Amino acid sequence: MSETLKSALFIHALTSLHPGSGTALGAVDLPVQRERHTQWPVIPGSSLKGILRDACRPQDGQSKDEWEAVFGPEQIRGESDAFAGALSLTDARILAFPVRSCRGLFAWVTCPAVLQRLRRDLTLVGHSNSFPSDPPKLSENQAGFGPELEVDGRLVLEEFDFAKAPQAAANVASVAQWLADHVIREDDIATRDRIKTHLVVLPDDSFTYFVQHATEVVSRIALDYATKTVKGTALFSEEFLPPETLFYALLFADKSRSRAKPMAAQEVQVDAGGGVAARSRGAKPMAAQEVQGYVKRFPPVLQMGANQTIGKGLCAVRLLNGKEPTP
Repeated sequence: MSETLKSALFIHALTSLHPGSGTALGAVDLPVQRERHTQWPVIPGSSLKGILRDACRPQDGQSKDEWEAVFGPEQIRGESDAFAGALSLTDARILAFPVRSCRGLFAWVTCPAVLQRLRRDLTLVGHSNSFPSDPPKLSENQAGFGPELEVDGRLVLEEFDFAKAPQAAANVASVAQWLADHVIREDDIATRDRIKTHLVVLPDDSFTYFVQHATEVVSRIALDYATKTVKGTALFSEEFLPPETLFYALLFADKSRSRAKPMAAQEVQVDAGGGVAARSRGAKPMAAQEVQGYVKRFPPVLQMGANQTIGKGLCAVRLLNGKEPTP
């Protein structure tokens, strides 16, 4: 029996988010990271693991044994290849995307392909039975939505309008209820209530269009301090995902892989009986349950992506633990 414990981590962007991919040759100088085959936004697993690692970092003077057992040794000590961390993460995948609506201010849009992939991924953590059944098929100009977003029986998002798909109403309502119960943090009552009435299921192609073209593109400059004019050619554009974007990732916790290493003299502590009272660095043994519990130490709001000092990338996070393995 595998000891691996599995969880789903849900991410709710509270401010604009830039999971950058570096420079590009297109119209936007600094685009967001996207999946190659779908062009949907994604937060790389390597970035996400670094964020959690930093959020769980022990305070000065505290032992780092458990922290290194969970996330792996620090590179700064040149021991990063000693053993792998016990926590594995996937990329954070898009779940729902906010789009301006003619009525109701904005709507969270998703699509059958996203929901089918979410259901498949939830199977890995033992929660697929709680998720609603597969979404209904939609024609090119149809969408599933509630009455709060209707304009003369249609849905208007940006400059596009969609006919109502009556067969989708029950499924959209059940998916929205599941997201409110499992994705949005329990203390964010306003958002939980809102998503129940403002979730839309679009055809896959329409959803892809919005996540590609309804992002925020901001022009930024650097000013010369003395003249307050643009410094040289320091004019660039940067792409952001709007606030309210929802992502999810999968977490896998194993027992720690760390092993004892020779201790330097200053690391050895001798107890009153003459025995060694302290383990060597990185030798902390941890069961999978301990690793999973350690990860819960992160705060309810994390900063992800670039531009931390100007308030970008603040995200509420919620962890949904999977079912315990059975013998």
